[in-house]
Amino acid sequence: MSAVGTTAPYLNHPGDSHRDRVSFLGAQLPPEVAAMPRLLGDLDRGTFRKLLKLVVSSQQGEDCREAVQRLGAGAHLPEEQLAALLAGTHTLLQQALRLPLASLKPDAFQDQLQELCIPQDLAVDLASVVFGSQRPVLDSMARQQGAWLPHVTDLHWRVDVAISTSALARSLQPSVLMQLKLSDGSAHRFEVPIAKFQELRYSVALVLKEMANLEKRCQRKLQD
Repeated sequence: MSAVGTTAPYLNHPGDSHRDRVSFLGAQLPPEVAAMPRLLGDLDRGTFRKLLKLVVSSQQGEDCREAVQRLGAGAHLPEEQLAALLAGTHTLLQQALRLPLASLKPDAFQDQLQELCIPQDLAVDLASVVFGSQRPVLDSMARQQGAWLPHVTDLHWRVDVAISTSALARSLQPSVLMQLKLSDGSAHRFEVPIAKFQELRYSVALVLKEMANLEKRCQRKLQD
């Protein structure tokens, strides 16, 4: 069983009816996932299920170091092979779990695993984690363990007008005064000229629109 050593070749084969499909792994195939078919070798399903259980337990915050050592000794797996398999399985599940269930279907998930030369029975076991009863727990743990930047908890603003006089003219210059309070307790005050505020508003609206369009396109391709 040969390893997949190129970048997502299963997306670009000439004549492949699924060549336009977006992989849940992204355009760049992670090297630890690409190495999995070769590393699986003659690994029996029972051993893989134990390995998969350890990966899921670690994602739930459990300390699995001793269990990993016992698995390696019991299955006579070299340390490097075991570490690489754990890394590949962890990345594969992490990439699949980051997508909402509406965006990635079980059949499409298993098809993509088989295109990676992951044996069908092992693909079924992986799908049982991604789409099974443990999914809500894994989603909850991912949200708790994620690195979050401070978010806005309060916002105050007002329009101010500065009166400017000069030898040539007297002008009124409106601006927006804003004060943000963040979840980490900090507060920030700044002034934005009306023209710049309009540019900011337009840019944010444009980015949100592009993100929504991209998400819709990705969801359609993943469901094909």
